[in-house]
Amino acid sequence: MKTILARFAKDQSGATAIEYGLIAAGIAAVVIVAVNTMGSNTLNAFNRVNNGFATK
Repeated sequence: MKTILARFAKDQSGATAIEYGLIAAGIAAVVIVAVNTMGSNTLNAFNRVNNGFATK
């Protein structure tokens, strides 16, 4: 029983999976912020074009 618990304590494969999960979550957060910002900038550009046509 001690050997099983010792082997379980030394096993780090779960830690690696958690690290990969944290990296993926960080990348996803950056992508979400970038897409949201780019979408807002694109909307503003289209609104400026639309306002330009409306005034002429």
